[in-house]
Amino acid sequence: MKVVAPSFEVLDNLDNESLAVRIEFCGRICYKSEDKIDRESALPFVSKMAEHGHNSVLEMGVVTFEITCAHYHQINELFLTHPRYLQIDRSGNTLLVTGSVRAFRELLMFHPDCALVNAICSFLNERHPYFFSTILPKNGFKDTSDISVTKLELSEVDKLPASVYEHHRHIAVKFIVNRAVTHEIVRHRPCSFLQESQRYCRYSDDKFGSEVTFIEPMFFEPDSDEYAVWQQAMIDTEKMYLRLLQTSTPQAARTVLPNSCKTELIVYANLTEWKHIFKLRTSKAAEPSMREVMIPLQEDFTQRFSAIFS
Repeated sequence: MKVVAPSFEVLDNLDNESLAVRIEFCGRICYKSEDKIDRESALPFVSKMAEHGHNSVLEMGVVTFEITCAHYHQINELFLTHPRYLQIDRSGNTLLVTGSVRAFRELLMFHPDCALVNAICSFLNERHPYFFSTILPKNGFKDTSDISVTKLELSEVDKLPASVYEHHRHIAVKFIVNRAVTHEIVRHRPCSFLQESQRYCRYSDDKFGSEVTFIEPMFFEPDSDEYAVWQQAMIDTEKMYLRLLQTSTPQAARTVLPNSCKTELIVYANLTEWKHIFKLRTSKAAEPSMREVMIPLQEDFTQRFSAIFS
């Protein structure tokens, strides 16, 4: 049995990585297979995710485009698709569009006749064909030469006016917390999530130290009677879990694991949604274990993005 403190890490090191590298890093959190990452592993990994439709993993790659249309009806046609998962700002016949690989794939699957969808996906397909190889239109992409698509680099996104910037700037955070905290975080619908999977992770394996890891509870003093009760409960739980693994699968054995289990969760959202999360999860009414990580994270964001959070 191992006990660790809750923590978070802002994954800004991924901001300037390629879409494939970013998606692989986040995706492997689910299976705790980060040891398989090397210089050649990203493309096979994301190709497999796309081929099998593991769309939640593909949400971890976000792109921002500046799009200029020759005709207003092309813009209206895009809005008729009800693009719920895109951030769109409009100025005349020019759009600023931010979305995930999943969002663009699904637009192509369900609205292949939309000129703007064709233009965006054709642009992406030329640079990242592994995302679209299994869903390409039968007759190929339509001619959209009257639509100009330009990808905005992160440095260009960072120069946008604050009121626009907060909609298009996404940031990922990896939390190491207990399951009770993650149950609440994943209720924030506009976010993307990837979480360590107890269904696939076998904690009796060497890479987990052949033990279950728990998050130190903030409610009990380490030398208190309450902490001793909690500690004994975790010891007993670990024994039952490891015993079940001798004859059962991880997805069956996990049924005895408690909320105190450590889990890793990546939350990916734009700054607008992070503002909403902090408003709810740092208030005095919020769950104390949630406030334990969210208050220092809010302070971190205030330093990084002072124009938005101050």
